[in-house]
Amino acid sequence: MNAQSSMTPPARTMQTYRKPKWKEINWKQAELYVNRLQVRIVKAVQADKWRLVKRLQKLITNSFYAKVLAVKRVIINKGKNTPGIDGDIWSTDEDKIQAVYNLTTSSYKAKPLKRTYIEKYGKKEKRPLGIPTMTDRAMQGLQLLALAPIAETTADKVSFGFRQNRCAQDAMEYMFKLLSRKTSPEWILEGDIKGCFDNISHDWMLENIPSDKRIMRQFLRCGYVENKRLFPTTEGSPQGSLCRARHKPPYDEIDVMPRYVQYS
Repeated sequence: MNAQSSMTPPARTMQTYRKPKWKEINWKQAELYVNRLQVRIVKAVQADKWRLVKRLQKLITNSFYAKVLAVKRVIINKGKNTPGIDGDIWSTDEDKIQAVYNLTTSSYKAKPLKRTYIEKYGKKEKRPLGIPTMTDRAMQGLQLLALAPIAETTADKVSFGFRQNRCAQDAMEYMFKLLSRKTSPEWILEGDIKGCFDNISHDWMLENIPSDKRIMRQFLRCGYVENKRLFPTTEGSPQGSLCRARHKPPYDEIDVMPRYVQYS
């Protein structure tokens, strides 16, 4: 049996299935498999079929291909050499593929964040940063694969912050077109929400975000360790989290969406 045939999920029989090695992973096939499920989620959201959405999300988070993509995202990130509280770093191919097989939602329990501080640009004060373990980062990435299609489908068409394939230049282009008409408004109101991420209600997120509630609760309430002391987290989404931007409520909307949030 060749390596590619052993990679086709799910395995049909124990006789034909062999755990692939990291270098044997067909990345194009993995991305195609996950992308097809994400497209189905988008169509289900547009058709208002939320039970189907939930089933498709589970297919993603339980799939081998989604797990390898989640692990890959962690090891190519600029923080790949920064360990969490457990000190683990996935440096070898054996570490990476074992991380894939250990990434199970049924027995998952998040570890506390490692608290550190980074300097704010142009300011003397420092900003707290919560560093998850490699496993927790991978689990966040896995959940994000199932959540992102909903976020992008339901997000405001003229929202540009923390959006896939959108950037500041896109926002500038939109503003230029909007303000270059004869009937354009003469005033622009700029606002900022102080401590936006640090004060988001956990209960609100758990009630409104269409994601695995048990896993999300683990992310939000894992606590953090500073100076060898464990502190609880009762509100907010810690900076350093992969899902942080996706958990931001829709303050650019006049009313909060009743079923779930616009994440970006």
